[in-house]
Amino acid sequence: MPKKQGGVKMYFEKCKTLEELKNEYRKLAMLHHPDRKGGNLEEMQKINGSYDRYFQVLKNEHINFKGESYQKETAETPNEFKDIINELLKMQGIEIELIGSFLWLSGNTKQYKDEIKKLGFSWHSKKLMWYKAPNGYVKCSRKTYTIDEIRGMYGSETVKGNEEKKQQIA
Repeated sequence: MPKKQGGVKMYFEKCKTLEELKNEYRKLAMLHHPDRKGGNLEEMQKINGSYDRYFQVLKNEHINFKGESYQKETAETPNEFKDIINELLKMQGIEIELIGSFLWLSGNTKQYKDEIKKLGFSWHSKKLMWYKAPNGYVKCSRKTYTIDEIRGMYGSETVKGNEEKKQQIA
């Protein structure tokens, strides 16, 4: 539960990188989004406002697969990630996984194929999953990794259907 400061809930105060901020936003959206059971529009608006403020502070702070922080300028806006998560939460049977700064989708995605493409996801034919890379991402290595190797390097947070499955791999 977020801390209160002066009677106001403080979200994201423990986040040190953009990846941590996005992960925490996704968790809070799963709990409070008005389209979900038990969701609350007013609480979600507060979360969105707090996310916007923290995004401006942390947008260039990242973490690599070794757990080291580094700075890299990003052109992403706070609304891009929020809008994607909000659209994905409307899809039943979709498993959303945040691995580092990539979003991965699996589960019952076939019926949502067109919507997923419109959100900017690409199909990975070897991993049999949809993925969305950060804006401006360029692969530097020719080496290929399994999805489990990628999870091991960057850690993973997964949402399964309408339930959150807390899974931290690191």
